[in-house]
Amino acid sequence: MTSILIANRGEIAVRVIRACAEAGYTSVAVYADQDADALHVRLADEAVGLGGTTAADSYLSIDAILRAAEIAGADAVHPGYGFLSESAAFARAVEAAGLVWIGPTPESIDALGDKMTARRIAQRVGAPLAAGTDEPLSGPAEAVAFAEQHGLPIAIKAAFGGGGRGLKVVRELDEVAEAFDAATREAIVAFGRGECFVERFLESPRHIEVQVLGDGRGGVIAVGDRDCSMQRRNQKLIEEAPAPGLTAEQRERLHDAARRICGEVDYRGAGTVEFLLAADGTISFLEVNTRLQVEHPVTEEVTGVDLVREQFRIAFGDGPSLTQTPRVRGHAFEFRINAEDPGRGFLPSPGRVEVLRVPGGPGVRWDSGIEAGDAVQPAFDSMIAKLIVHADTRDDALVRARRALRELDVEGPATVIGFDRLAIEQPEFATATFAVHTQWIESALMSRIEPQLRPAAVTDAALARFPVEIDGRRVMLGVPLGLLAGFAGAETEPEAAGQTDPGELRSPAPGTLVRWLVDDGTEVAEGDAVAVLDAMKMETAVVAHRSGVLAHVASVGAVLAADAPLAHIA
Repeated sequence: MTSILIANRGEIAVRVIRACAEAGYTSVAVYADQDADALHVRLADEAVGLGGTTAADSYLSIDAILRAAEIAGADAVHPGYGFLSESAAFARAVEAAGLVWIGPTPESIDALGDKMTARRIAQRVGAPLAAGTDEPLSGPAEAVAFAEQHGLPIAIKAAFGGGGRGLKVVRELDEVAEAFDAATREAIVAFGRGECFVERFLESPRHIEVQVLGDGRGGVIAVGDRDCSMQRRNQKLIEEAPAPGLTAEQRERLHDAARRICGEVDYRGAGTVEFLLAADGTISFLEVNTRLQVEHPVTEEVTGVDLVREQFRIAFGDGPSLTQTPRVRGHAFEFRINAEDPGRGFLPSPGRVEVLRVPGGPGVRWDSGIEAGDAVQPAFDSMIAKLIVHADTRDDALVRARRALRELDVEGPATVIGFDRLAIEQPEFATATFAVHTQWIESALMSRIEPQLRPAAVTDAALARFPVEIDGRRVMLGVPLGLLAGFAGAETEPEAAGQTDPGELRSPAPGTLVRWLVDDGTEVAEGDAVAVLDAMKMETAVVAHRSGVLAHVASVGAVLAADAPLAHIA
C-alpha cells in the first residue's frame, strides 16, 4: 500500500489524512513537540516526531521531514499549504530521496513561486498586469524611487511565499522604507527568504482567484473561481465560490489568463492564479500559488471535485479526472475560524479550547485541526478550523451560514466568530451588488468590534528526550516536561500577589520581539509605536500605553507570553 507523509500540521494535515483513507493510502503524520497529541497525529495511521518546538526546526526543516519519511518508509510527500509547500528546494529534496512529490515540478515552483518571474510569464502570455518591478529590490531606496515615479499607493511584496505574509501596502512616501524593511523581515521568518518587489496597488480592489489543475504536459483546466476579498492585514477571512457579480466576459478572461499562465510552464497538479479586480473593471494579475489553497473547499462544494484526490491522481501518473471546467452547482462560503481577537486588531489569541460545539445539518462542512481540550499553539498559525456552507443560491447559502454560525461555539481563545456574524449581515456583503473590497474590513467594520477576554497562556509543551531500549532496539523516548516534573514530585510555586505596576508596557500577544522602534531612555507619547512583535507569523506594532520615558525590559529576540513585561514607561 502506498504511504503518504503529510509535511504539515493542523486542519490541512487532517484534510489530507482523510483523503488518504478514502483513496486507500497509508497516512504518515509529522509533529513538533507541542503537537505530539494533536488531532492530525491522532488520526494518521502513523506519526513521527520532528524534534523541535518552532517552525524552523520542525515543519520548515527539510532534513527533519526527510528523516521522518525514511523512518516511516513513506513513498510520497504531500506538503499541504504554508510551510514548505512552495519550496522548490524541498520538492527537489523529496524527489532526490526517491519519493513522489505531490505537487508541481520544482521548475514550475521556481518559475511561478518567484512573483517577478511569474509577472514576466504573465506579460508573455498577454495576461493583464499593473505596473511593477521585474527584479528583486536591492533595498528601500529602490522602493522609494518606484513610488516617486509611479505614485502611491504601492504594494511591497515578498517574492516567495503567500498568505499575506511579507506584504505591505504603503500610502505615504515617508513610510516606504520602513514598510520595505518590515516586509523583508516577515518574509524571512515565514519563508526563509527576504527578497521583495514592488508594484502599483489598486485602491479598493476585489480579490478574485481561479483554481486550476494541470496535467504536467501543458494541459490546464480552470476548475472554477472564488472571491477572497474579505481580508484583514492582507489575509483572507471569508471566501466564496463562484465569485459573485462577474460578467461572463470577465469570468472567461480570468479563466483564460489562468490557463495560459500555467500552461506556459507545463503546470502539474493543483494551483491557484490570483487577480485583482478594480472598481472600474481593471483586472491585474497578482500571483500564482503553487499549492492547494486554504479556501479550496468552496470550489469542491460547488463543483463536486475532490481536489486532494485529484492531486493524488496527477502525482501518481493517472492525470486529472476532468477534461473541462465542471458545471457550477449552487454557492458556497468558507469562514476561517481563527484564534484572533478582532476587537484588538485581530491580535492572535492562542489558548486551550475548553468548549467546542460544531454546527451540522444539510450543506454544512467542518474542516478542523482541533477538538475540545486541544490547545491553539502560539508558535504556529492562528487558524484552527474552517466552516464551509453550501446551498442552491447565494442567498440560501447566506441563510445557512447565519444558522451555522449561531450554532458554532468555541470557548477558550478569542475567535473571529462574532466578527463573521456581524460581517455577513452588512448590506455591502449580503446584497447582490457586493460592494466588498480588500480594505473593507478595516474601513467599515473595525471600529464596531469589542475586545474579548484574554485566554489563559498555553503551557510549555516541550518534550524531554532520552534513549531507551525496547526489545533490544535503542529508540528515543519523548516525554512532556510537565509529566516528568509530576513524577519527580515537583510543585509549581504560586505567583506572588501584588499590584500591577501602571508603568509596565506588556506584550499584547505571545510572540518574539523583532526590534525596538525607539531607543532606551527615549521620551514617548501615548499611542506611539515603540516596538515590533512577531506574533504567530505576522508582525504587530506595540504602542505606548501612556506618555513618559521608556526603558527597555525585554531584549530583541526574546520570546514573550501575552502580557509579559516588554518595557517600562516612567
